[in-house]
Amino acid sequence: MGKGVAVVVGGSVAGLACAHAAAAAGWDAVVLEKAAAPAAGAGGGTGAGLGLDAQSMETLARWIPGWGLDDATLPLAVDLNRATDSETKAARTLARDDGFNFRAAHWGDLHRRLHEALPAAAVTVLWGHQFLSFEAPDDKPGVVATARVLRTGETVEVAGDLLVAADGSTSSIRRRFLPDLKLRYSGYCAWRGVFDFTGKESSETVTGIRTAYPELGNCLYFDLAYKTHAVLYELPRSRLNWLWYINGPEPELTGSSVTLEATDAMVSRMRDEAGRVWCPELARLIKNTERPFVNVIYDADPLPRLAWAGGRVVLVGDAAHPTTPHGLRSTNMSVMDARVLGACLARWDRLPRATAEYETARRPVVAAQVVHARRLGRVKQGLPVDGEAQGFDVRTVTVDEAMQLRQRTMPFFDGAPTADAMTMD
Repeated sequence: MGKGVAVVVGGSVAGLACAHAAAAAGWDAVVLEKAAAPAAGAGGGTGAGLGLDAQSMETLARWIPGWGLDDATLPLAVDLNRATDSETKAARTLARDDGFNFRAAHWGDLHRRLHEALPAAAVTVLWGHQFLSFEAPDDKPGVVATARVLRTGETVEVAGDLLVAADGSTSSIRRRFLPDLKLRYSGYCAWRGVFDFTGKESSETVTGIRTAYPELGNCLYFDLAYKTHAVLYELPRSRLNWLWYINGPEPELTGSSVTLEATDAMVSRMRDEAGRVWCPELARLIKNTERPFVNVIYDADPLPRLAWAGGRVVLVGDAAHPTTPHGLRSTNMSVMDARVLGACLARWDRLPRATAEYETARRPVVAAQVVHARRLGRVKQGLPVDGEAQGFDVRTVTVDEAMQLRQRTMPFFDGAPTADAMTMD
């Protein structure tokens, strides 16, 4: 029996990372996840590519045997921002950083590896369990979560000492404490796709994209056109990950997902527009990608707290800090949330003290990074920032102005406090 039991709501990357961290701190963990089974690796679900910083890579290597030493990631040594002239299709460099030092991975690969490496003696994952509610009564210690078993329809209760809310950007647990907090629509959506070129290395699509983007496999490309931008990088095992951000009114969504199912007509219009905006090589890649999908981009203002109910409930991952993706922060913040929470649980026997230290360590970091990612996205989309009447215009930008596009302008770019050296009175 461990020092305590953490009930983790959500079995995505944030939730599984927290289960690892809790187990390493001597706790047991029970993870509630509505999906019926783990993601089937790179081919499962709508997960796409992600970028991991050096601190996250080191942290994940603590939990996943061989992580960083195998073929699960590719280097992103270079952060390169370029301007594309939509008329001539010519590209020019705006800002380049050869010391970026990130790694590219596929969400499905990371999730699968985190799940496979869970210590069975300390962690139980209850797949097919939809979280319904929780209680943290003032007159009793601990928490009780209620979930529905989707296969049978029965309702079960799971008791523990700590509730870890890893239930995503639309978190129902967060809503319990902050009912008036609303997600903020960014002003744009992202088309996303992963192109699998296994056996197609000599195709016109792949040879063309490697000619136009010669540093693929080592570089994170940002192509900026007027009031729009695209992202391109290579993933392990013959895959190319792309995103294209398009300004527009907020779409209507159903349910809690921020992913929009694209109709054939939507895909056709998007591909036609890609040919107008981007160079032929990128437009061809987009056209030949199967099943592109749309993420509606939201964030939220920084939360006033991350720990609630006398320290028995903590928010982690996108539940704690819904963010736009422009600083490659979502997964990296989630990994560090887990690492810091685990360090605090290991340090303190009293739960309120542990979760208070977690909040003290993480809240300033995630608040600064969410706000910066918001600003960076608006700059790259040509939307006004800081009270300006006009947005960033890639057609007339100077070298000095372009420096703000670099990823290293992100607060705590070189690493966030880990709580290992923190002291609390």
